[in-house]
Amino acid sequence: MLKQHLQFKLSQKLSPQQIQLMKLIQLPTQAFEQRLKQELEENPALETGKEELETASDEYDDIYEDDSDNETINTEDINIDDYLSDDEIPDYRTKANNYSSDDEEKSVPYAAGISFNQYLINQLNTFYLSDDEWTIAEFLVGSVDESGYIRRPIADIMDDLAFTQNVYTDEQTIEKILAIVQDLDPPGVGARSLEECLIIQLERKELTPSVELAIAILKKSFEHFTKKHYQKLIQKHNISEAELKEAIGEIEKLNPKPGGSYSGNNRIVEHVVPDFAIRIVEGELELTLNGRNAPELHVSREYSNMLKGYKEAKDKSKSQKDTVMFIKQKLDAAKWFIDAIRQRQQTLFITMNSIMHYQSEYFLTGDERNLRPMILKDIADEIGMDVSTVSRVANSKYVDTPYGTKLIKEYFSESMKNEQGEDVSTKEIKKILETVIQNEVKKKPLTDDKLAAILKAKGYPIARRTVAKYREQLNIPVARMRKEI
Repeated sequence: MLKQHLQFKLSQKLSPQQIQLMKLIQLPTQAFEQRLKQELEENPALETGKEELETASDEYDDIYEDDSDNETINTEDINIDDYLSDDEIPDYRTKANNYSSDDEEKSVPYAAGISFNQYLINQLNTFYLSDDEWTIAEFLVGSVDESGYIRRPIADIMDDLAFTQNVYTDEQTIEKILAIVQDLDPPGVGARSLEECLIIQLERKELTPSVELAIAILKKSFEHFTKKHYQKLIQKHNISEAELKEAIGEIEKLNPKPGGSYSGNNRIVEHVVPDFAIRIVEGELELTLNGRNAPELHVSREYSNMLKGYKEAKDKSKSQKDTVMFIKQKLDAAKWFIDAIRQRQQTLFITMNSIMHYQSEYFLTGDERNLRPMILKDIADEIGMDVSTVSRVANSKYVDTPYGTKLIKEYFSESMKNEQGEDVSTKEIKKILETVIQNEVKKKPLTDDKLAAILKAKGYPIARRTVAKYREQLNIPVARMRKEI
């Protein structure tokens, strides 16, 4: 039996131009400058500066409309995923057109210096070592991770030396060379465990009674120390509470990650360029978009004249037609890019302006307790844009405020209701939780149950498991680990 039925299917396809505009909106200031430079290099019909912008555009429009011989270019369906993949971006910087001539633009994109590994190797040169000893020492240094530790067993290192370096040795010899590596700077480097790392650092210090006690505690009672079983430490080492406090004070001064303290390692240091700035002027909030996002561009007068010359020519050869098609494509691309940048500027400013006014109480005071609950949809509805557009701005842009430079998405948070039935930001609750923990008596830190009771008394009825979740998100350990003497 033949059945007939109607089926409606709603589908949406984005044009390549729409996809490119989305990508432009998502780019932060520095990446946008790179994209701009790339476009200027690839499209000779696009130029920087204000020169005859409107005139050139108008003439191009006339020529484009009058030339009826123009062939149309049809585009096929576009695979959106291909367009949303990251482009290869050349390494460069451009001049910021919004600065005045006496402004000095400074760029410090990377941290200078030699690698951490090379820093250690250079120190090895001060020791007298045989060829085999040098090979072992160099291999050990190569095994140091970015935190400063050697986490591989000596037996495995011995096997690797035999197989890869053709050096046949024993564990005792490797231990002897390891002691040399552990004598390098920064103190604690080359340790195989946190316990060993801390002991190495203490042994470099002047051996006062508190330092000697600290070493003894780490060597004989490391587990009690990590679990903060202070009474057991007092009993086992036959010491007073004051002596224990001094010894723990010595340990707390140490660096658990000696490799992380070396600034010349291989890791790139990112220097954030704020995309927006918020200032308080006479009690009012003032928003500015970083001028490097507003370049002065215009369509090339030379390319417009080429098109004009073709229009006025009486004989039009095939090669001339091919040339004019190329020129039109480049002029089209230039006009679209200029318009896309204007749309990008408008989208960025409107979105951030809405966020600023939504969170005006916070931006005027700097008090995180004044942050209102805010989700992407709140801003999207207010400015009449898609949630994905707001997300592209919030997830990749920074704003410079009187209280520091922050990623915009940090101002977004979910809400919950207090005892009065009012919506409050989860950020507000976390801030109060953090304050309560900071002010607790460290000898008897508050458990999650007690924290939940305190928050409930303040008008925030949340469960113990929610307190635990917020505490973990704030990187605050459990009560036992916060205990001090």
